[in-house]
Amino acid sequence: MNNSDYSLPEAISTALANGTNIVRAFREQFGYSVEDLAVACGLTSLEIETIESGQNSDPSKLERIAHALGLPSNAMILEESKRLSA
Repeated sequence: MNNSDYSLPEAISTALANGTNIVRAFREQFGYSVEDLAVACGLTSLEIETIESGQNSDPSKLERIAHALGLPSNAMILEESKRLSA
């Protein structure tokens, strides 16, 4: 799948519209705990929590999380940049 062909699932779009951080929305959609996602992408639980709180949107970390969830590498980066520019 080409990254430009990717569109967010409706549940994720709804969560984002309600103010949920994109990482948290995907994590919950996939049924991961913070700890599970941290292990899957090689980050610490604190790093995941910091990203979910909006205090860090490091593109390389977002790519690692997307990869761990089987998403296009820039799925979260594109949405995060849209949110920040709105």
